[in-house]
Amino acid sequence: MELAYYSDLAVRLVNSEEPARGTDALTSVDAVRTLFGESQQATRRATDADVTRLRSVRARLRAVFEAAADGDEVLAVDLLNALLIEFPVSPQISGHELRDEDGRPNWHMHIADYAANASAGFAATASMGLAFHLTELGADRLGICEAPPCRNAYLDTSTNRSRRYCSDRCATRANVAAYRARKRLDAGRPGDPAPAAPLARDRDRTGRTADTAHDSSPAIDR
Repeated sequence: MELAYYSDLAVRLVNSEEPARGTDALTSVDAVRTLFGESQQATRRATDADVTRLRSVRARLRAVFEAAADGDEVLAVDLLNALLIEFPVSPQISGHELRDEDGRPNWHMHIADYAANASAGFAATASMGLAFHLTELGADRLGICEAPPCRNAYLDTSTNRSRRYCSDRCATRANVAAYRARKRLDAGRPGDPAPAAPLARDRDRTGRTADTAHDSSPAIDR
């Protein structure tokens, strides 16, 4: 799974928009450069035209996550394959700039793109990373947050595939809403005992069990 960490780029792009809240952070070339992060080459190539291009790719990547979250793995794979065909990359061995403790090159796989513009390069890298993540861990590891109105995408890296929310904030809000709903329901049943508060030790705030691994957000390796 050497290249799977590129999948975080897909998450970052998808979550630059929150449709249910009517917010969109991808509105300028500066926002594009922020999305690219530490990739200096892509940042230098960014133009205003990349805003529109990336919004189009964003909608297609969101469709991949939504299909996977709905259990339609075939559709998710078909949509992702279409992106891979349109935005090809060339895996290469890299490591000259990284050395191990003995001074030898730390060889690793690196995705090199030769796209005509910055957004196409980002799309190629994000799509390839997501493809590696899906094939190594399974399509059910691509999720959409279950805490309304949030519809953020996330990658489930838990050991037991238990993640349901994109963040601690959404998990807390969903758990509190469910608890209050149970209290209102039980209030209408005379004689029933009051519901117990959720136990923090049962699940962590993201809805994952205690042995869940945390996601990381690595920088773009260019």
